Amino acid sequence: MGNILRQPAELSFQSELDILKSEDTGPKPSNWQLSPQAVVTYLLGGKSPSGKEISAKYIGNRRLIETAVATLATDRALLLLGVPGTAKSWVSEHLSAAICGDSTQVIQCTAGTDENQIRYGWNYAQLLSKGPSKDALVPTPLYRAMESGTLCRLEELTRMGSDVQDTLITVLSEKMLPIPELNDAVFAERGFNVIATANNRDKGVNELSSALKRRFNVVVLPLPNDLNQELEIINQRVAEMGASLDIPVPKNAVEEIKKVVTIFRELRGGETLDGKITLKTPTGNLSTAEAIAVMVGGLSQANWFGGGSLSAEDISSNIVGAIVKDPVQDKVVLEEYLETVLKKRRDFADYYHNINEVL
Repeated sequence: MGNILRQPAELSFQSELDILKSEDTGPKPSNWQLSPQAVVTYLLGGKSPSGKEISAKYIGNRRLIETAVATLATDRALLLLGVPGTAKSWVSEHLSAAICGDSTQVIQCTAGTDENQIRYGWNYAQLLSKGPSKDALVPTPLYRAMESGTLCRLEELTRMGSDVQDTLITVLSEKMLPIPELNDAVFAERGFNVIATANNRDKGVNELSSALKRRFNVVVLPLPNDLNQELEIINQRVAEMGASLDIPVPKNAVEEIKKVVTIFRELRGGETLDGKITLKTPTGNLSTAEAIAVMVGGLSQANWFGGGSLSAEDISSNIVGAIVKDPVQDKVVLEEYLETVLKKRRDFADYYHNINEVL
């Protein structure tokens, strides 16, 4: 899989998973490949029992990850909730990779998702020639996860219609999936569970029914409160993505990341970091994930068009693209921020001039 643009987590971090599996002596829930303690070590980083280094996949509150792992060891499903860019999908993928070794059983929920994509579909050629049968049935990721006793991931749960969401109630409460066409059912093997993600900015798009909410334990993943923690996350992810894209990361990237994060945190917080100036906030949430995307875009521009050295000129157009989602309202917000804040900071002079050029 050397030419694959992005490998699933269980392949990208196979060596770390192999180390943890070989040295893990803790008790494991049914059909788990790692103990809950080893899963947390894989997510948060640390050392294996023999002292081998395990990289951090998520940098944040340890208790949140422990709660998520403990939930998946019960009969309750897990809902990861948060604003866009808080690593919900990332955590979901790595939890699946660590627990069952397969993060690819995913259903992307959209307004067009129907019951067949959740429950099962049919091979219509076989259905017409032989009638309903197990051979004509096309299993979905949820169906396969139930059969194998593994995890199924549901991305952006509230994006699909409420009537389709409620097809999950029987699966989550009874641990079985009826197949009325065959007068049969699929009964979940031990180890089966569901990890769903939802964006709380989409609240009201398709609210979860109270019956479905009760089947989930909710873990809210926040944006980093601490500047240094956010810088650590972005530095790590930018280095990883630069390596995967064969784009070198210049030494001054750390300095430029700090400037981008400062701009993002001030605009999304509605005030300067010292609290002296109140600011208008843009319509977007300017998450950690967006800051990572801005930096990777800047690295690519610097590599292909800037001679390899990273500068405000390479990053500024990406900053504008991340902030100005509404061409009228957000442009006013950014222009006011440039004049009231960045114009007065000598070390941000390049950003002030280059962002103004892009605007």
